[in-house]
Amino acid sequence: MDAWLGGAADQLMGQIASAKIPLSRMISPQLYWVMSGDEFTLDINNPDAPKVLVVGNNPDRQNIYGAALGLYNSRIVKLINKKGQLKSSVVIDELPTIYFKGLDNLIATARSNKVAVLLGFQDFSQLTRDYGDKEAKVVMNTVGNIFSGQVVGETAKTLSDRFGKVLQKRQSMTINRNDKSTSISTQMDSLIPPSKISNLTQGMFVGAIADNFDERIEQKIFHCEIVVDNAKVAAETKAYQSIPVITDFTDENGVNRMKDMIKENYDRIKEETKQIVAEELQRIKDDPALAHLLQQGE
Repeated sequence: MDAWLGGAADQLMGQIASAKIPLSRMISPQLYWVMSGDEFTLDINNPDAPKVLVVGNNPDRQNIYGAALGLYNSRIVKLINKKGQLKSSVVIDELPTIYFKGLDNLIATARSNKVAVLLGFQDFSQLTRDYGDKEAKVVMNTVGNIFSGQVVGETAKTLSDRFGKVLQKRQSMTINRNDKSTSISTQMDSLIPPSKISNLTQGMFVGAIADNFDERIEQKIFHCEIVVDNAKVAAETKAYQSIPVITDFTDENGVNRMKDMIKENYDRIKEETKQIVAEELQRIKDDPALAHLLQQGE
C-alpha cells in the first residue's frame, strides 16, 4: 500500500507478475475440486469424529502440489496438537518433497498431547537442502527414536556420533626372534562405526529408541535384522476394508460424470472469484475514504 501511495506502480506490477508465475501453475480443476470441498474436517483426532487422512504428492507436479499439501499440514498440526484428543499419528514419507511448517515444534510438543510423529527420508542432506540448516538440525536433534538402513557420508557420521562410544578392549601381540609379548589396552570407540552403517545390507537396521519414566529400556541402541513375517502381512492385507466412497460421480443413468462435475466446480469458483473482486471494487468506490485508491475508470 505504501508503494502504491508513493507512486511506485511499476515496482508493484513487477512483484505481482513474479507472484503470478507460481500461482498460475496451481490452476488445476482437480486441485480446485479437492480444496473446495467440505466433506470432513481436518481435526483427525477429534473424539467425536476420528478419521484417517491420506494425501499424496505427484512427482511430476511436486512443487505445485507441495504448496497445497504444506497448507493442509500446517492446519492439521494446529488442530491435532491439543489436550483431550484421541491418540494419533502423523506419518510423512519422503519428507523433503513437501514443506511442513511447524514440524520442529510439533516434534517437541506433540508427545504430551499423544501425537506420534514419524518422518521418512533418504538422507539428512535432503532435509538440510529443503528445510535449511537450522530447522534441519532441530528436527535431527529432537526426535527420540531413529531407525536407519544404509546411509553414507555425513549422515553415517552423525548417526554414529548419536549412538555414542563404548569402552572397548584391544589386544596386540608382538613376536620377534627371541620372545612373544601381548599387551591389552582400553579405548573409547564408536559403538556403531560409520563404516558399518555405510555397508548395511537390506533388512539390516541400526537405531536408537527412547523410553518412559515408568517403562525403562536397558538396551536402547540396536544393530539387527528386522524379520518380516510374510504370512502375517498377507493375512493382514487380505483383511483390508474397502475405502468408503465420499463422492459418487455416477448419475442416475449410470454415467460417470466426474470430468463434467470437476469442470463445473472449477468454473463456479472462477465466477465466484470474479464476483468477489467486483463487490470489493464497488465497496471501495462507494467509500469516500477509500475511493482515491482506485484509478480513474475502474
